[in-house]
Amino acid sequence: MQLRAVLTAVLLLFALVTPAAAAAPGELLSSREVAWHPEPLRLLPAPVKAYDIRYSSTSATGTSTVVSGMVLVSPLPWNNGPRPIVAYAMGTQGLGDQCAPSRQLQNGTEVEIAFLSRAMLHGWAVAVTDYEGLGTPGDHTYAVARSEGRTLLDVARAASGIPGLSADAPVGVFGYSQGGQAASAAAEQWKSYAPSLNVVGVAAGGVPADLNAVAKSNDGNAGSGLVFAAAAGYAAAYPELPLSSVLNARGQQVIDKIRESCVAEIAVVAPFTRLNSLTTTPDVILDPLWQRRLNENALGAVKPAAPVYLYHGTLDELIPFSVGQKLRSQWCSLGADVQWTPLPLLGHVAAVSAWGTNAVDWLGERFAGRATRPDC
Repeated sequence: MQLRAVLTAVLLLFALVTPAAAAAPGELLSSREVAWHPEPLRLLPAPVKAYDIRYSSTSATGTSTVVSGMVLVSPLPWNNGPRPIVAYAMGTQGLGDQCAPSRQLQNGTEVEIAFLSRAMLHGWAVAVTDYEGLGTPGDHTYAVARSEGRTLLDVARAASGIPGLSADAPVGVFGYSQGGQAASAAAEQWKSYAPSLNVVGVAAGGVPADLNAVAKSNDGNAGSGLVFAAAAGYAAAYPELPLSSVLNARGQQVIDKIRESCVAEIAVVAPFTRLNSLTTTPDVILDPLWQRRLNENALGAVKPAAPVYLYHGTLDELIPFSVGQKLRSQWCSLGADVQWTPLPLLGHVAAVSAWGTNAVDWLGERFAGRATRPDC
């Protein structure tokens, strides 16, 4: 009897771990219909079919992982072929599990509601990724482009398992800030990682394409909390990177707080603080181990196979305008189809507030099969 009990326990454990481990990237592992609340009072759910999902993806180092997300299906009829799907990457939400977009969408606290609503009014479906380790076990691999791009492509693949959606659907990719990094990484990885997807366009804004430049600009400034968050994200993705071992007592306190915080809290944890003041070793991210991982996640070296709509505020205080200009130049030099829109006198939040709906509508032109207007 004792042997049978042990055997039963082993078989049960095997059954629990095998599906996720054996699942192909982009496979829908589970879904449940939930209510999407567009406001925090949660008075009435939006009249949209909403599904809380789990799906398989691939980490930055190539291991299988399970990611959460949400799929929203417009209630408007769609009779022109498969209903289009927008693979949607949110801007920085935070590192605590409570910050996951799928949770905030159900709680009515998600701030990017306007763009989701715009997509719904067009009759499209939207597949939102929570990113790796946000809302699921493990730490969020914040700002790691390779992981973000894969989770975004895979949420689009997983969405085809939702009622009324198809694997043949045209896919548009959308993201701003961290989401812009994810969208750009998806643009570069699409053909090599998820070629079965019918990606017709990528709209990305405020893209932190070069984290060395972004860290240099924000270290010791108002956005220093984002530098620390990115350090925590990279340490989560790449265990060989020295972080915990080089933090001083205050540094450990700051990183621990950031790991459990959403973006608004991250901004006030340690503003105007330099990373060097939190470590026992100066210039940690200049370590060759760090530089190797930062460089392999830098964007601009691979030609996007789909048309790209790229926009950036000229007075962006978090992601320097020069970073966006450089990304545009690199992609253009590779022969990519890029439409570039600099937004004069606009900062980081103002740029997406003023131009995000135009980026959504640009995807609509791609769904309609209209010609692009590259301006390299």
